Amino acid sequence: MNGNGNDNGALAGAVVAVAGAAGPAGRAALLRLAEAGATVVASDADAARLAEAVDAARYAHGGATVVGDTVDLLDLGATREWATRTEKEFGRIDGLVHLVGGWRGSATFAETDLADWELLEKLLIKTVQHTSLAFHDGLLRSDRGRYLLISAAGASKPTAGNAAYAASKAAAEAWTLALADAFRKAGGEEGPRTAAAILIVKALVHDAMRAERPNAKFAGFTDVTELAEAIAGVWDRPAQEVNGSRLWLTPQL
Repeated sequence: MNGNGNDNGALAGAVVAVAGAAGPAGRAALLRLAEAGATVVASDADAARLAEAVDAARYAHGGATVVGDTVDLLDLGATREWATRTEKEFGRIDGLVHLVGGWRGSATFAETDLADWELLEKLLIKTVQHTSLAFHDGLLRSDRGRYLLISAAGASKPTAGNAAYAASKAAAEAWTLALADAFRKAGGEEGPRTAAAILIVKALVHDAMRAERPNAKFAGFTDVTELAEAIAGVWDRPAQEVNGSRLWLTPQL
C-alpha cells in the first residue's frame, strides 16, 4: 500500500493508468488517485509536461507510486506494449482513465473545416480505440477493472459550429459502450466485474482559467478537482451499476 493514501478504500493497492495525464484534468486525477492509495501510471505525448504532473503528484502524496510514460497512443502496437508493460511491472491493471482531449470548432456549420475532423478523429476516437483494445484483457483480469471515458454534453446535443467535435465525442462514447457490452458478456450470469463508463461534463474549468478571466461565471462547468473526485468515486460503486452508464456531472440534456 502506498504511504499517505487511503488504505481502506476501493482504490487502495489498485493500479490505474491515466491517458492524457499532463493537462489540468490529468494533474487533478493523478493527485486524487494517488491520495486514494492507487499506483498511478500516467502517459502523455508531452514528455516535459508529463514529468511535471508526475512530480507534482509524487510530492503531494509522499510515498505514492506515480510514474510517467511517454506513449504514442495513435500507435496501437505502442499502446499494447504500454498496457503489457504496466501489468507486468505492477502485477495487475485496474483502470484506464481516458483524458486525451482536444477541441476544434467553427463559427457556423458551413464553415466547418474537415481538417478539424481529421485531427479530432485521431485525438478523441483513435486513442479510445487503441487504449480500450490494449487494456481490455488486463482489465478483465482485475477484480475491480474500470475503463473511464471523459466526454462532453455536446455529443448528445451537437451545435452547428461543433460538428466535428460532437461527432468525435459521440463516436468515442459508442465505442466505450461497446466495450461495456463486452464486459457484460464476459461476466455471464453473475454480471460484470469490470466496467466501462462515461463521465460527461459541459466543459472543464481550473484555477488558471479563473485567474485569466476573473469575471467569467463558467456556468455549468465542472472543476477539474470535481472531475477527479468523480473518477475516483466510480471504484466505490459496483461494476454492474456503472457498466455501460453515462454519468452526468452537468445537467443532463
